[in-house]
Amino acid sequence: MNGELDAETRAELLTFLVVGQLFAFARCGEWLRTDHLVESSQIWLSSNGARCDWVERARLIVACRELAVKALDLPFPQLEADLVQLFNLNRGWFLDYRKPVVQQIHALSVAHLAS
Repeated sequence: MNGELDAETRAELLTFLVVGQLFAFARCGEWLRTDHLVESSQIWLSSNGARCDWVERARLIVACRELAVKALDLPFPQLEADLVQLFNLNRGWFLDYRKPVVQQIHALSVAHLAS
């Protein structure tokens, strides 16, 4: 992939960051710090063979904070065992898009990026 994310890849990265925020909030009652979000985005990009510049990453990090607050109304799991099931651990820490809440967060991400 080149240095720019296409619309779907951008939405998937944003979804990953939002789920990460909600995961942290459910476990600790606090949002992820910026350095954790930067690291999470770099891990996701590397795992998915994608690249983007720091400006685009920064925009997605800002957006994930806004969307995480909106997503608090979704039926997001609170128990650790349920949180872990949002990921397909057979492949690593990849989101399991078969889970309805992951699909809902992805839809929020797509709508946000389209606006």
